[in-house]
Amino acid sequence: MDSPHGASVTAENFGLKGPRGWAFRGLGVDAGPGSLVAIEGPSGSGRTCLLLALTGRMRPTEGQAKVGGLRLPRKMAAVRRIAALGPVPGVSELDPAFTVAEHLRERALLQRRFDGSLRALLRPRAERIATARGRIDAALDAAGLDPATLPKGERTSVRDLERLEALRLSIALALIGGPRLLAVDDTDLKLSDAERAEAWELLRSVAAGGTTVLAVCSQAPEGAITLRTDTAAGSDPTGEDTTGADTTEEGTADAFAETGRA
Repeated sequence: MDSPHGASVTAENFGLKGPRGWAFRGLGVDAGPGSLVAIEGPSGSGRTCLLLALTGRMRPTEGQAKVGGLRLPRKMAAVRRIAALGPVPGVSELDPAFTVAEHLRERALLQRRFDGSLRALLRPRAERIATARGRIDAALDAAGLDPATLPKGERTSVRDLERLEALRLSIALALIGGPRLLAVDDTDLKLSDAERAEAWELLRSVAAGGTTVLAVCSQAPEGAITLRTDTAAGSDPTGEDTTGADTTEEGTADAFAETGRA
């Protein structure tokens, strides 16, 4: 991938208060570029809110954090430009009615339209198509997804993908833009032990390639920098949500509004 280098992630006494209380509080991390950071905790412990706060999608309430040297919350927009979301329920999801090819073409088009330079936009059409195809192929390779192995190749609908295949596709879409930071929610959800091992091997590979990875999970893998939300103020290590925060898509939208998501 053409990401110049990963983004360091540091935070101290980091916290976010939503409409029904603290989603997380008092968290800290110090991860260098190209690190694999596992955000570990039970559902309802503020894992997704922390992921979104560290990628500039939710405004923190207290503490300080820097991503790639950019201070949060002051530089939220700049952090969003270097941080890409993989699968995040209610925020960044695959459309089950789309085919793999349609998702890839849409993401490449958006990348060219909103992140490309004026010079790139003025290049001949054939050159633009070749560049986009190159980005797509590189992202698919980095995500370990070979469309030829799918039931209908790139014409396979998302609804027909296995859970691990869908995860790989989401990661490939995020990598098309060459981000310095990749964020993935529910990494180990509904995966067998063998699939979970494959998923973590994939994310280790992405991190080894230079892109820093933040991954939400119920159990962190060996060797990852682990940031635990179940020990944060406002969460309960038994898995009960003590903040009263709604983890549904509707509740997520409420939290965005409350915390001033840009």
